[in-house]
Amino acid sequence: MLSGGVQKMKDWSHEQALQLSASKGFVVENILVEGRRNTDADVIMAMLNIQKGDPLLGFEPAAAQDLIEKISWVKSAQVQRRFPDTVYVALEERAPVALWQSKGKLRLIDKEGFVLTDKNLNRFSDLIIVTGEEAPENVQVILEALTYEPGIFKVTESASFISKRRWDLVLKNKIKVQLPEEDMEFALTRLAQAQQESGILDKAITSIDLRDPARMIVQTPRGMAQDYEATLTPAAGAPI
Repeated sequence: MLSGGVQKMKDWSHEQALQLSASKGFVVENILVEGRRNTDADVIMAMLNIQKGDPLLGFEPAAAQDLIEKISWVKSAQVQRRFPDTVYVALEERAPVALWQSKGKLRLIDKEGFVLTDKNLNRFSDLIIVTGEEAPENVQVILEALTYEPGIFKVTESASFISKRRWDLVLKNKIKVQLPEEDMEFALTRLAQAQQESGILDKAITSIDLRDPARMIVQTPRGMAQDYEATLTPAAGAPI
């Protein structure tokens, strides 16, 4: 361990070296950030902890990078000194895909279920809402299934993860759609075909049960259930 006097001398020498480099023009004049879309600029600046005019050699990129990567929106970051006068930051941000509702509170999540924020969510109101225990960790499964049928995805308001194994949808017209544990893509294709053939989602119904691959059970507001004859079968070449 260095004695107090030796440490002071080392600190003084370091400061003198920084001032000398600054006198040669190696000072911060530009702070360039690329890839920022949702990350708060003020938070990034706080993590960098540097201002224009500071000695460039006094800035520690690795330490700043570690701090920036702790910001919820940031998946990865690259921080560099670029001589003679620039601090460069490249961000890879997490992409929001859904709103997770739990215990009466909404949180914005990415496809891996990582919570991005619970603030200022109005601009993300067009995203699907997911509920249920372990829904965040499984959100990518339901989103990928829905991409097979964009018409159904477009009219889906929320999705609930049921018993940690399967999903139910609630459409924007409040029809509930019960999906099977397996072959969700095929079930959604059946539903899309039924909509194309008969406009089933425009009828006065409350729920559609797709859990049986051979049957589609439709519930009416009066509590009556009836089979809907769907012509589509796995052998017809639908995604399974």
